[in-house]
Amino acid sequence: MLAEQPSSREKPKKVCELNVKPTVLKLGGSVITQKGKALTPNLPAIRRLAREISEAKVSRLVIVHGGGSFGHPIAKQYNIKEGYRGFSQIIGFSKTHQAMTTLNKLVVDSLIRHNIPAVEIQPSSCIVTKRGRIQIMEQRPLTQLFEKGFVPVLYGDAVVDSDMGFAILSGDQLMTSLAIQLGADRMIIGVDVDGLYTADPKADSSASLIQHLTLHELRGLQHKIEEAKVTDVTGGMLGKMLELMPAIEHGIRVTIVNATKSGNVYKALRNEKVAGTIIEG
Repeated sequence: MLAEQPSSREKPKKVCELNVKPTVLKLGGSVITQKGKALTPNLPAIRRLAREISEAKVSRLVIVHGGGSFGHPIAKQYNIKEGYRGFSQIIGFSKTHQAMTTLNKLVVDSLIRHNIPAVEIQPSSCIVTKRGRIQIMEQRPLTQLFEKGFVPVLYGDAVVDSDMGFAILSGDQLMTSLAIQLGADRMIIGVDVDGLYTADPKADSSASLIQHLTLHELRGLQHKIEEAKVTDVTGGMLGKMLELMPAIEHGIRVTIVNATKSGNVYKALRNEKVAGTIIEG
């Protein structure tokens, strides 16, 4: 069941103020889907997050979401990330993209039901990568909508690649590119843990939360892992942060919060104190 319709007394949001710097919000796939069940959304979480976003009343907002159990299993089955290897992958590309548009529709539907003027922007229709990195992005439709007060909603997607034929564009890379191009001053990342830890909190009970990191300290963590030639001990979270490093280098603050906990995304959007990790230059 979808959430109830908003009261008729609620008014649409006004066209955003141009002197307010944008906010880019990422909703992790592990939060909005049930990762153990293929193609299964977490509808209560999607509805709750839409409500929190609506109540936060943020001007100039862009939303990016991950794929979770929608995009990842199909992309892995057909090896889309490796690029075009044979004709049998063509249907896999189509299935991956269709899965992501299905999930995106659920997110956009819920946002609209909470009186947010959300509009889907399909990355595959406006982005070309080169060996998996964004090479071309047609931003004019997005920026035109954005400046009129709409909330663009994008997602990790299967996209055309100039070298590999096609590739998977991650939501993290997309988020960084958007934040830089739009001149955002902050990025908020909603995941299924409380932030960046000293070790993988899902595997090590002694892991402690890192509440604040500078860009220099983040680079130090990267070097330690590379020198030790070990996997990301923080449970993969550090790898995600490294994807966001160019945005941090541009002075954009990153806040990581646990979006599975009610109220955290609302607090982060409102710049209220919330448990998590803050990374800034």
